[in-house]
Amino acid sequence: MSLSVDKKYIAFWGYPDPKIMSEVKSEYRDSEWLDLDIDYGVPDLNILPDVSCKIIKNLVNNAFYYKDNIIKIIAAIGKEKCDSGWYVAHLLKQFGFDVIETKYEQLVERKPIVYSISDLPLIDKVNLIMNSIAEPEKVECSYVKPKFGFWGVPPNDIDILKLFPKETHIYGWIRCCEAGVPADLDLEMFVDEDVPTVFYSQAFCSKGALAKYLANKYSGLYIDIDDYSTNSVRAKVEAFLRLR
Repeated sequence: MSLSVDKKYIAFWGYPDPKIMSEVKSEYRDSEWLDLDIDYGVPDLNILPDVSCKIIKNLVNNAFYYKDNIIKIIAAIGKEKCDSGWYVAHLLKQFGFDVIETKYEQLVERKPIVYSISDLPLIDKVNLIMNSIAEPEKVECSYVKPKFGFWGVPPNDIDILKLFPKETHIYGWIRCCEAGVPADLDLEMFVDEDVPTVFYSQAFCSKGALAKYLANKYSGLYIDIDDYSTNSVRAKVEAFLRLR
């Protein structure tokens, strides 16, 4: 990702309160959104311990790398993100960042699920859902009967999603984001029992407990990845998709 020295960004992570995002965007109309969760390949500043979740490392490394271009950071710090998001928000304040902390834990008024069960490629489904947190977008698609499922959060190594066929439904936190209820644990735990599902967790993330439990319960495949997927992990996924 390349930045223009003339551009200014409203940075964010997780699923911040939409009302606050709208208010800040209205104040800084000429700014663009910068999702700090994403791995842009910036240098690791080694501010966090080595065993930290890679997504949380991204928050810190991206914030410092793009500091001169960031106007504000809107930080999700509640159950819609994780405790680490709360800690990092406080940490970045100590370094002089202008951080707005939000909690968005409402569990009612679920939006319709469309992309998670669509015939789009899995990687496109995930990108559309996550991009819609800041900039809602409508793309033509149709329902597809699932052959497989993917449960979890957007992987740091997003390309692993290219291993899955388009007949893959999305479950877990990503589906919660599409429904507009990122803290809805009941929806996050939901999967279709008859759909062979890969349960993904970012290494060192507390959601690994959910992923492991659900994989055992539904005879799925549990995987966790630290940074980028190894050949071994990719082979496990490919074998699961081929044999199931």
